[in-house]
This record gives sequence, C-alpha cells and structure tokens, in this order.
Amino acid sequence: MHDDVSHEENDLAAIENLQRARDAIVAQLSKVIVGQHRVIEELLIAMFARGHCLLIGVPGLAKTLMIRTLADAVALDFNRIQFTPDLMPSDITGTEVIQEDKSTGAREFRFLPGPVFANVILADEINRTPPKTQAALLEAMQEQQVTAGGQKHTLPQPFFVLATQNPIEQEGTYPLPEAQLDRFMLSVLIDYPSEDEELEIVKRTTSDVEVSLQSTLSAKEILHLSKVVRRTPIAEHIARYALQLARQTRVGPESPDFIKQYVQWGAGPRASQYLVLAGKSRAALSGRYCVTHEDIQAVALPVMRHRIRTNFNADAEGITPDDIIRRLLDSTPTLPAADAASEKLPEVLRSPDSV
Repeated sequence: MHDDVSHEENDLAAIENLQRARDAIVAQLSKVIVGQHRVIEELLIAMFARGHCLLIGVPGLAKTLMIRTLADAVALDFNRIQFTPDLMPSDITGTEVIQEDKSTGAREFRFLPGPVFANVILADEINRTPPKTQAALLEAMQEQQVTAGGQKHTLPQPFFVLATQNPIEQEGTYPLPEAQLDRFMLSVLIDYPSEDEELEIVKRTTSDVEVSLQSTLSAKEILHLSKVVRRTPIAEHIARYALQLARQTRVGPESPDFIKQYVQWGAGPRASQYLVLAGKSRAALSGRYCVTHEDIQAVALPVMRHRIRTNFNADAEGITPDDIIRRLLDSTPTLPAADAASEKLPEVLRSPDSV
C-alpha cells in the first residue's frame, strides 16, 4: 500500500514536470511559429501519447517549419522525407550494400540505414507516393522496426511520424486506404492564420532576424513522461463516454438517425483506445492527474475525423465527418443516468502498458 502511495506521488510530481515542460516547449515554438495554438496542442498530445499524426493543410501554412521546430525544441533527431511518385521503399527504410574488407578481400553485406532512422520523421505529401512505399513507412510506424535481408533493425525511440497531405490537388496522388489511415492517432487540420497573425508572419519572415532555440527535453525524458501519461487514471464513466462516442459512429439498429443517413463506415476500436489515450495526454499536459469529459470532447475531432467514411447523401449535402462528430458530442450524455442518480464515484481505470 505504501509503495502504491509513493508511486502515485511520483507520478503527480512527474505530471507537474510535464506541465512545465509543455509550457517551455510552447514558449520555444512561439519564437518561430505564429498562432496555431490548437495545432501545437494536438501535436504535443500525440507526442506524449507516443502516437503518429497526419497533418492536412494547404501549402504555405508552416507545416514543415512547425515540425522541424518541435524536433529542435525537444532535442530529437529530425529527418524529412519528400514523397514523390518515383520514391522506393528502400529510399525510406535503407538498403544493404556489399562492402569489401581491403585487408582480407572478404566481402559482406552491410545495412545502410535510411532516413526513417530518426526520432521525428516528416513524411511530406505522403499521398504522392505509390502504395508500396507508403506501406514501408506505415510498417515502420506500427512495428517500430525495419526488416532488411532477413535482419530486424530497431528504430530509435521515441519514434514519431508526422505526415502531411495537401487537400486541394488530388490529381496524380495515391490516397491512403482507411486501414492505413487508422494507424495515425490524430488527423490535424491546419487552417489559414488570422489577419493579425499573418501580419506578424510577414514581419518575421521579411526581416534579417535569426532565432535560437533551446532544447527543453531529451529523448529519455520524453519516454519517461509518456509512461506517466499512460498511468494517468480515468474513471469508468469517462471511459464509457469515449467508448459510446466511437461506437455510435457505426451504422446499426441502435445508431442515431443522422448516422444511418450520412455514414457508410464508422470508427473502429482504435478510436476508443486513442480517445482515452489522447484524453490522458491532454489532462497530463494541463497538469491534471485525472481525465474529464472535456478532455475526451477536445480530442474527439482529431481522433475520429479520419476514421469515419461518409456516404453519398453526406457528400451531396456537404456534410463532413467533423459535422457528424459535433452532432454526436451534442447528443451523447456525459454521465449515465444510473451514476447521476446514485451520485457514486465510478471505478477508476488505468490503461494497459500499450494500445
């Protein structure tokens, strides 16, 4: 019992450190990035939950700069991979070459690691490369390793893939299938800046000013804090609320009428897992050792928007997955009637070691 109390006290102290680290990272990012507070928050939620992100936005919204700056602010190795139609899997993962020992004349195969061997990978315009190359990256995302010549090569930890897509030009692209989209924890939409933010961007980028960033966290510290995030407790009724949000997107007899009308396929079990995990990460980053309904609601859009396939009716009426998720948030009660009547504190759940 004493060990449990001591462990919880250590986690509470770690969450306070995590909140301070978050503030320090945001302060460093604000030296380079103007605005985009929601996008930065969602990137940090995914990073400390050990998840991957898909960033969707038109060109010129500083997607690449934001990711590079984030990597610099947390002292992580960064590589950018520009996806093109002629990119091969070995261009990402690495390849084996024959190397000759000049002293003995013996030849042997040696593995040369590709750009995927870094902590933060920017997969720029991931939908511009054929499925074979996409699959090579997505395998590395899922398995955290690369196989070449029958040998497994473990990727450095932590390992994050931040992929970008341009939503405008779709000619000559290879859209990611739903099964591969499902491997991304969050789908983050990047919008245009406000007028004042754009003016500040113009001022910063047209002057001769160099910004120096300070590293706030090491890779080892990020790994430790990500374990603290997973140990953050969540009440059973909060977990059930997240579960209901995901399950109601699936067309069935008990689905809401607007789901039956507009949805072709709903979110799978990963949505429920990532709603809870992202909620834990958001709570911990805010300095709280418990998850609230507001945490689940705040992450519902980025977690579920790429896991819902709308049908022809929705397309004809201009209904997007975001519209459907917002209606779900409005119609789903935050506390079951039985719990509200009894006013009893539901059981507290802790997540398993992995999702």
